[in-house]
Amino acid sequence: MRHRHLPTLTLALGVAVLLDVLRVWLPSVITLFGRAAETPAELLGAFALGWFVLALAAPTLVRRLGARPVGLASAGVLAAARLALTAGPGGAPQLWLACAGLLAGLVWLAATAALVDRPVPGLALGLAGQATGHALLGTEDLVWRGGTSGWTLSGLLVLSFLAATALAARARPGTPASTAPDAAPPSTGGRRAWLLCGPALLLANQIALAPAVWAAASGTGSSGFPGLSHAPGGAAPLGAFAVALFLLAALYRPPARLARLARVLWPVAVFAGAVLFAAGRLVPAYLLTAAGIGGCLALTDTAGTGGQVTGARAAQRRGRAAAVGMVVFAVATVVYYAAYDLGYPNGWVPIVTAVLVVLVALAGPSWSPVALPEPARRWSTFALVLLTAFGPLFHRPPPPAPRPASPPTVIRVAAYNIRMGFGLDGRLDLDAVVRVLRGADVVLLSEVDRGWWLNGGHDTLALVADRLRMPYVFAPAADPLWGDAVLSRFPARSARSRALAAHGAPTGAQALGVTLDLGGRELAVVATHLQPPPGRDPVEQAREVAAFARGYAAGRPLVLGGDLNTEPDDPAFAEFTRAGLADALGAARPLWTSPADDPRTQIDHVFVSPGLSAGGARAPRTEASDHLPVRVTVALP
Repeated sequence: MRHRHLPTLTLALGVAVLLDVLRVWLPSVITLFGRAAETPAELLGAFALGWFVLALAAPTLVRRLGARPVGLASAGVLAAARLALTAGPGGAPQLWLACAGLLAGLVWLAATAALVDRPVPGLALGLAGQATGHALLGTEDLVWRGGTSGWTLSGLLVLSFLAATALAARARPGTPASTAPDAAPPSTGGRRAWLLCGPALLLANQIALAPAVWAAASGTGSSGFPGLSHAPGGAAPLGAFAVALFLLAALYRPPARLARLARVLWPVAVFAGAVLFAAGRLVPAYLLTAAGIGGCLALTDTAGTGGQVTGARAAQRRGRAAAVGMVVFAVATVVYYAAYDLGYPNGWVPIVTAVLVVLVALAGPSWSPVALPEPARRWSTFALVLLTAFGPLFHRPPPPAPRPASPPTVIRVAAYNIRMGFGLDGRLDLDAVVRVLRGADVVLLSEVDRGWWLNGGHDTLALVADRLRMPYVFAPAADPLWGDAVLSRFPARSARSRALAAHGAPTGAQALGVTLDLGGRELAVVATHLQPPPGRDPVEQAREVAAFARGYAAGRPLVLGGDLNTEPDDPAFAEFTRAGLADALGAARPLWTSPADDPRTQIDHVFVSPGLSAGGARAPRTEASDHLPVRVTVALP
């Protein structure tokens, strides 16, 4: 009996380690292999999918060599890759280490599926535990932190996983999966649960159990600026509620008289959550999806042995189901995010994934509920929910900006495309981003990520704002989690965002206007990131932004800036000067800003309205992004 919980514990820890590797692998594919859209999206997608297709051979490997030796070996490689990534190699070593760790993790998952026929408790606790840990870390992974705390906690996680794997392998030596008889017809419950592993992992990390999404959603509308966000304050309670809903639905069973209702309620919830996410309604989306995923997993958790089994055909089917489920995860991830390069609608992707979850959950026999879970599950649920609720005690949001006693005479402005916080070496290095922005009074950020799973699910904006101790206003562009922001040491009194017409461009664009209180006078600030069609100048979008800025400023002093993807001699640049704006960087031209390691284009700009003068323009050299920041001092009349 003492080994009864080992399969659950091993699976939960392994899911946590695998998700850590995925949070490095996904952005590495984009920033290192893809080099920020330099690689064709089709080639990038083929590279990403290839690793999951390769893992389809894992069940055959398990059948020939045995689940336990394959599981132990792949767990060792997964753990080693996870620790090696903590060392922060960056560049090509990071990409290939992450690929090795991912492939080992997929093989380990197939080997574990061959041994465990009731994976739901382990999958549920692993997903919820990762969400809680990510919330406690403020969405900044241990793997990016390094240092004593990063190494210590990473080492504890990896060692716990390896110890649990070794103990589970020794607990029931039994007959190897490759030679065990398969006398009784196997239940499909375990196979369905393993098939849902991939889709559930995607929906959990993209919507339901994503602390960055909780934070972005909790800030929406709280500032009084419709459709925009200030620094969030209510993420933790709703995040804890999402974790509780997920675990209660996955691990608790309703009384028998309510089982039929639950069989309808959970599928409806996961489908409705995906639809609301596609519509940009984040709070109800992640709450409903959390309950729905947990409930649909529970519907596949039919009676079985409750531990490790060795039937050869049943084991191979479960391993194959796990591998196929992870291919579904990869395809849905690639198809959803490739839309921002190729320019097609992608809201249907989470909806189709949710439909697949529903079909698999309802494909099996009727559910046999039990009254209460084991004490271990009950206490695990309580601990994870409690830790999530108290996560904000470890992270302070930026304080409100004080109103200056008198208007300042100069404003230090910085504009920076931060590429979601990933440097040229493919590492999430927010300290490097902050170093080149420190000292600015107003910061205009482009390519701000607030929870894209493709980039690891970080709330990059909140992490940068916390380090700078500057409140922010965020405006979504491509979707509710990706866009532009204004950070300021002065209070924001009003804000407005205007979506820009695509004009054939694949990624959404917007113009964000924020009014700052300078202590007796106001300054209008507009942040934007023009997204022209490939090979074309963004003339139409530039014209839209210039018209928006002129109307928004309404005669007040104006500063406009961002990644405009246009050079000083291009027609789009002339749209801003034609609107009466002055080039704040003109005295320092040529001021190269891209690419950061060999700057040879001038595509990041700052403009000011008549009456304002600018000086001290520069583009500090850094490889914290693929762009250089531009900084300028603006003198007020």
